[in-house]
Amino acid sequence: MNISVSELIVRYLERLGIDHIFGMPGAHVLPIYDCLHDSGVKSVLVKHEQGAAFMAGGYARVSQRPSACIATAGPGATNLITGIANAYAERLPVLAITGETSTYIFGRGGLQESSGEGGAIDQGALFASITRYHKLVERTDYLGQVLNQATRALLGHEPGPVLLSIPYNVQKEQVDASVLERIHFPCQSTTRHTMPTAALAELIRAAHAPVIVAGHGCIQAGARETVAALSERFNIPVTTSLKAKGVVAEGTPLALGCLGVTSSGDAYRYLVEHADLLVFLGAGFNERTSYLWDAKLLSGKKIAQVDRDAAQLGRVFQPDVAICGDIRAVTEELLAALETDAMPPKARDLLDGHRAATPPPASGGAAQEEPFHLIQAFFSGLARRFPRNALVFDDNIVFAQSYFDVSDRNHYFPNSGISSLGHAIPAAIGARCFAPDSPTFAILGDGGFQMCCMEMMTAVNYGIPLNVVVINNGTLSLIRKNQFQLYGERYIDCDFANPDFGLLAQSFGVRHYRIESEADLDRLFAEADLTHAINLIEILLDKHAFPRYLSAR
Repeated sequence: MNISVSELIVRYLERLGIDHIFGMPGAHVLPIYDCLHDSGVKSVLVKHEQGAAFMAGGYARVSQRPSACIATAGPGATNLITGIANAYAERLPVLAITGETSTYIFGRGGLQESSGEGGAIDQGALFASITRYHKLVERTDYLGQVLNQATRALLGHEPGPVLLSIPYNVQKEQVDASVLERIHFPCQSTTRHTMPTAALAELIRAAHAPVIVAGHGCIQAGARETVAALSERFNIPVTTSLKAKGVVAEGTPLALGCLGVTSSGDAYRYLVEHADLLVFLGAGFNERTSYLWDAKLLSGKKIAQVDRDAAQLGRVFQPDVAICGDIRAVTEELLAALETDAMPPKARDLLDGHRAATPPPASGGAAQEEPFHLIQAFFSGLARRFPRNALVFDDNIVFAQSYFDVSDRNHYFPNSGISSLGHAIPAAIGARCFAPDSPTFAILGDGGFQMCCMEMMTAVNYGIPLNVVVINNGTLSLIRKNQFQLYGERYIDCDFANPDFGLLAQSFGVRHYRIESEADLDRLFAEADLTHAINLIEILLDKHAFPRYLSAR
């Protein structure tokens, strides 16, 4: 049976399990939109194509399965680039579908042509370095091979974004529907260990003060419970990278919190002063986590590293034991081996002494003098109000790293990747489309908010519940902080005027909450519908208040 290429693409989306596609129509992609009309794939109209790519990325981060965005040729496609670059950095399986002018006018200066012919921009070249696979589909005779390559890139061992650019006339051509039957879906098998866990078990037995450094790989592998069991059974403290907050419940006795240059420094001090073994589980030890590769963190310690990606092993430091494998499988095997040998729990004396020497967070009257007391109180309230099932997308990661205790049943998504402003709101919308019952928060500064606030209307249009939390200090905080610390207070292009957020919320048709005191926060958490409504929450902050950490020079 023959069907159009457009219908084949829509059926391909359904085969991939994609149920939402985020985008904006244009003339060169309307045949595909027409086939979406009667399909099981729900199209979501965005306000800007960058938002579509971020929404697809948010959907993929929560679901851990392929997602999709769609745009027309030329400016529609180029507007996707930042979001697709972020998906590439995050290794998210995002399928981007773009239109193109008909092949018979390539090189003749067609409207929005981006074929790379005759002086036109080369759309494929723009995406080449930020996709796992990209293809301008000029013919139908190799369509099966193209979709196979796309599928391998989306579902392979190291997934990433894919671009399929399909000319208008090709979308309308007829192909045999059996092309779909020739698409091969890669097997999802557990990575085999490259070495037995016995050597790692021996390091742990010999260590007096081992510490687990848990990374995002633990979450990807579904290893939260196993890592927590290993920690609790043998009294091994756990610190995490920013992306791995919540691998073990923060605020519990064995949780050291986040390791990173913008954190409280508690985990750093324990590692430097006490640890004699670091067990890296799916943690990359990047610039932020490593305090700009501070040698004191690794000095005088044994190091073990477990990662599913062999390229990560030994990339930054030389481990004494390196295992390439599935983190959940490795930790399960390790736990069983240590229990079989009846290894006693490690002594808690060093950890207890460290806790006693660490000053508690400010409270009561002291908290009122803390310049970030409202933000700290917000994150404390958020953790209490939503101990489970919440989705938190955070562009302003500096405060959450120290103030937000993420439980092992919540989901925290920092704006890592390429750290683009304007990410949190659309990413949270995409995530909520996958998890319609999860309370969802987008936390960002007022500068980032003005890059993406129009996507709140996307949430309004589709009735997608969302809490947008804006930190209002009338400045680009990181820029102002750097200019204060490094450039002699020569402020330029960091301060700006904000709109009246109450009137803005009113124009959107959503509720507005202005937080000027802890009493306002108490009312917010007691009275606001933070699960089923769309809310704009504004937290005031002094523009002259800067976090203590020093930015890299």
